[in-house]
Amino acid sequence: MALAKVAVWGDSIGRAVGFNDSLSRYAVIKPNYREMLLSSQVVDILNHARFGATLPEGLADFQGAGETEAQAVAIQFGGNDCNLDWAAVARNPDQPHGPRTPLEAFEKGLRSFIRQVRAQGKTAILVTPPPLDAQRFVAWVSRGLNAEAILKFLGDIQHVYRWQERYAAAIHRAALQARCRLFDLRDAFLAADNFPDYLCQDGMHPNEKGQQLIASAIQEALPRLGLSLL
Repeated sequence: MALAKVAVWGDSIGRAVGFNDSLSRYAVIKPNYREMLLSSQVVDILNHARFGATLPEGLADFQGAGETEAQAVAIQFGGNDCNLDWAAVARNPDQPHGPRTPLEAFEKGLRSFIRQVRAQGKTAILVTPPPLDAQRFVAWVSRGLNAEAILKFLGDIQHVYRWQERYAAAIHRAALQARCRLFDLRDAFLAADNFPDYLCQDGMHPNEKGQQLIASAIQEALPRLGLSLL
């Protein structure tokens, strides 16, 4: 029997990009969740995710790609959408600063993405982002900038965790409203003992241990998502 194929449209989390300490740069982690699942004959991931992509960019990519051969499409965004221009924040911490994709537009975009996946006769699956380690994340985005100004803007370091949490909540709402399948990757990380251990030093990208967690969570979720029957 052929493996079920799932196309992933998302950002660096879907692409399995993490910070490589030995190279001092971002790179695709090896082995990653896709390779683990394929070698274990669990599911074939067709990866269209892009480092740095937002939901509007991913939707445009999907629209230009033609019909996918996969039976299901996983929609995995949020991390870049909720991010801020930290250099601008550091320069003017007393001014308001908005995300790359406002929350209302993000939720609306999710619903549009679901409709367009279904128009191809495919199963849509929304994916929540892994949680941030706020301490490491703020330290990371503050490098070379005025860290005190960034903290002044935030009010407290955990603000970034709560801010990102709202985007995860929007994904839950969109899935509920559209009766769409949901892969709650965030919950899989939160259920792990000391979830920051599964993240790179930047506090946002899953490391090698995190890739194994993702692979295990996907394998466990397949029957609930109906993909084992595809």
